[in-house]
Formats: sequence, C-alpha cells, structure tokens
Amino acid sequence: MKIVTWNVNSIKVRVPHVCDYLRAKAPDVVLLQETKIADDKFPALEIEDLGYNIALHGQKTYNGVAILSKHPMEDVSRGLPGYTDDEQSRYIEATIKGLRIGSLYLPNGNPLGTEKFDYKLRWMAHLRDHARTMLADDLDFALGGDWNIAPEDQDLFDPGAFLDDAISQTESRALWREINYLGLTESFRALHPDLPEAWSYFDYQRGAWEKRHGIRIDHILLSPRVADRLTEAGIDRDERGRKQPSDHVPVWCVLED
Repeated sequence: MKIVTWNVNSIKVRVPHVCDYLRAKAPDVVLLQETKIADDKFPALEIEDLGYNIALHGQKTYNGVAILSKHPMEDVSRGLPGYTDDEQSRYIEATIKGLRIGSLYLPNGNPLGTEKFDYKLRWMAHLRDHARTMLADDLDFALGGDWNIAPEDQDLFDPGAFLDDAISQTESRALWREINYLGLTESFRALHPDLPEAWSYFDYQRGAWEKRHGIRIDHILLSPRVADRLTEAGIDRDERGRKQPSDHVPVWCVLED
C-alpha cells in the first residue's frame, strides 16, 4: 500500500496537478490538506473518474482535509476525536484495508505569544491523546499530513531563520516527541535518517524554490505493527517546479501488504 500526504493549498487551483499525480503515481491512498473548499464544491467527479473513493471534511476558504482511496473506506470520522469544541476542519480518518488512516492539518501556531500558538499546543495534546487511545485499543494506524513541525534543525534550511517560528519551538517539538515516544515511527526519517535538504515545503516568497530554501514539515507516522511493514519512503519534490504549484510537495511511504 502506497500512502501519500499532500497539502495542496486549494484543491480548486490544484486539481489538474492532483489528477496528473494520481495518473502518474497511482497511490493507494492520498491524504490532502488545505483543500479550502466546502464539501459540496469539491471536484469529486474528476477524482472519482480516476478510480478513487473520497471522504471529505471541508471548510470554505480555509483549512479542509480529505482522503482519497482506491479501496473502500469504512467508519469515516470527521474532526479530531476528543477535541469536540474545535470548529476548524483539520482532521479526518477512515479504515482502509484494516488500517486506520488519519489526514491532519496541524495548526501553524504563529505568531508566538498569541492564542494561535496556544491552539497549536492544545491541538497537538489532543492528537497525542487520540494516538494513545488507538494504541490502547490495539489499532493499526497511520497519521499523515501537514504537521507544521520541523522535528530537528536538519529539517530547516537555516535554523537561525526560524528561532521565532512556531514550527521549531521547544514546546512544539516536545509535543512532537511525546507523540513519537508513544511508540510511533516517522516513516521518512526511519529510512533516510541523515538525508540532507529533504524539504517538503518551499515558501512562495524570496525565491525559496529557486534557492533550495525549504523545510520539512509534512510527515507520516506509523503505529508499531504498521512500521514493521514499511519498505520505502520519499518526497516528490519535482511537483514544486510545476506551473501554479502548491508550496508543499507530496510525501509518501510504502507498506507491505
């Protein structure tokens, strides 16, 4: 099973890119973030014509997550379990071939010292608690998406430029580690622990793409038995070089059946 996560930064703008990618790569499951569209406006027909089932948790103009799957989806759940007062569309999960898969768009958290950063930390704490519950229930699962976390300084083109950014704060990284230390495996670094310039995001500003000034904030985390099935992982950076690209690129992993 090949699982892809991709923050498309508006599916309305990026649907030709997504369809081209589905045709070329034929992944089993695609987790989308920042679809920025209400569910009834989502370009479902174009994607369904390529053989994908769709589960949506959209929101007009902002946020929005989705799951595309070649296989049937069961028990679709919208919203982060346990965070009942979260009004933003940032989480959706479904069971696919016995695997519970979540697509998440974790809050950015900037600027520091505001409610936005507090919201980020609360959201991460609820996600940690949900992962702990799934482990206690002996579920096999994968959590993929735009985590808005650079786990280590090696995941930033210039760590000094992000000293005041929520993606690299001590509190953010501490919660990231708490989630990982439950027993989860971050798929890309599990197979490429020291690969440099493994960026998944390039800002639209300041010529970031041309200068190779990127960061790695998109991840797929696997529960223990699922991690045992991990065979490949990668980042499709070339998508950033297309006309009208998202500022994120697809990140993927492959699991043995």
